[in-house]
Amino acid sequence: MDIRSPASLRKIIHIDMDAFYASVEQLDNPELRGEAVIVGGPPDSRGVVAACSYEARRHGIHSAMPSARAAQLCPAAVFLRPRMGRYKEISRQVMDIFRSYTELVEPLSLDEAYLDVSLCRQHRGSATLIARSLCARIENETGLTASAGVSCNKFLAKVASGHRKPKGLTVILPEEAREFLDALPIGKFHGVGQVTEGRMRQLGIHNGLDLRQCSRQKLTRNFGKAGAFFHDIVRCIDDRPVQPSRIRKSIGSETTLDRDSADLTEIFAILRALAADIEQALTSHRQGGSTITLKIRYHDFTTITRSLTLPLPVFDGGEIFAQVPRLLHATEAGRKKVRLLGISLSKLTPAGRRQPRQLALPFTARDQARSLPTTLESFSGRLTI
Repeated sequence: MDIRSPASLRKIIHIDMDAFYASVEQLDNPELRGEAVIVGGPPDSRGVVAACSYEARRHGIHSAMPSARAAQLCPAAVFLRPRMGRYKEISRQVMDIFRSYTELVEPLSLDEAYLDVSLCRQHRGSATLIARSLCARIENETGLTASAGVSCNKFLAKVASGHRKPKGLTVILPEEAREFLDALPIGKFHGVGQVTEGRMRQLGIHNGLDLRQCSRQKLTRNFGKAGAFFHDIVRCIDDRPVQPSRIRKSIGSETTLDRDSADLTEIFAILRALAADIEQALTSHRQGGSTITLKIRYHDFTTITRSLTLPLPVFDGGEIFAQVPRLLHATEAGRKKVRLLGISLSKLTPAGRRQPRQLALPFTARDQARSLPTTLESFSGRLTI
């Protein structure tokens, strides 16, 4: 087992709020406590489950499940639209609690974060006592519960936090890591999704012990770069630091259509709205970007992306939408029905780094967008992919 020497061991905590969105709804609406609560799209829509209470989970409901299917599994479930403003409000409270213990806090989402408490002097430097204190403060100050995992690296802490949900605290000491991981089902390893789990089982890998007995060469041959990651984590090799500030790599927006559509006029209208959404985010983050990616999911659930990189970054929705026909021309939209559309902007750059550019007539990107073709047949450009 390649555990680092005690002198270099870190104390990492991973805290994950319990059924966060649904728990907030039950907190704000006491009559929903004990009920199967589903936050997401309504059951008569094409929406999916964003989160659900533990009462709903007992019926086999889980996040990303189609709302219609969730309604079949639990007809008595209460469906609620997400209230992101409220969730963000409580998330800020929770993150403030974290930062009262250490500056080394790495949020992963609104409801979970890593903390490095290696140098924290509170509770005599005991990571276990700090984690217990954190969970108690969260419950006292917000009325919500959280689960915590404590160990010597991020992977082990992440696995530990999900081990005894809800309201659980699991500590994996370095000397206990090998035994814990050997018995862990392969599907419980962070980073192993359903598809990867199926491939692992085909290779005879059913738990951590089986994974540890695989060579790096075999794993990389079957799983690429992820194979090297799996090889290391099962040996407790994970030197990833807790990063207080995470660099945003892309800004995007996507939507699932109410019904499958091959109507190009409708598709262009939706894409224009998505570009406008991205413009708001760019303004908020004071950024631009040079790589535009179009995402399409067809009616048969096949998902494709088409990208292009511009010589200079773009900073508003009109400039983004001006490139949409080129990208859409390289897809089967209009010939094949579409169920999801998305646009994202990457290779981000601060807005302060705008560079002068020569615009084609008409002079503004917005004017260009207004004169764009509304059908693929009227667009003569080609995109090399």
